Amino acid sequence: MPTTYGTTADGTPITDELVEVMADEAERGYDVEQIKRRRRGGRPPLGSAASSVESVRLDPELKRALILRAAEEHISVSEAIRRAIGQYLHAS
Repeated sequence: MPTTYGTTADGTPITDELVEVMADEAERGYDVEQIKRRRRGGRPPLGSAASSVESVRLDPELKRALILRAAEEHISVSEAIRRAIGQYLHAS
């Protein structure tokens, strides 16, 4: 039975044979431009520039109400917070 060293992202077992195949591929070299074009990970931007992450403390009752409201509207908690802040800032 071959030794395995975990699995790849798609669940393929990493064996000595696979390590050899990957090492041979690496020795041949990679097309960096192709990798750059293919890479499209990360979160989509929310506005015109990079977003920041802010921390806020919520008491249990407020957090529960926030979670319930977000669920009712079928949105994330983060989106509910963004909407609430937006409405607060634009209120007259």
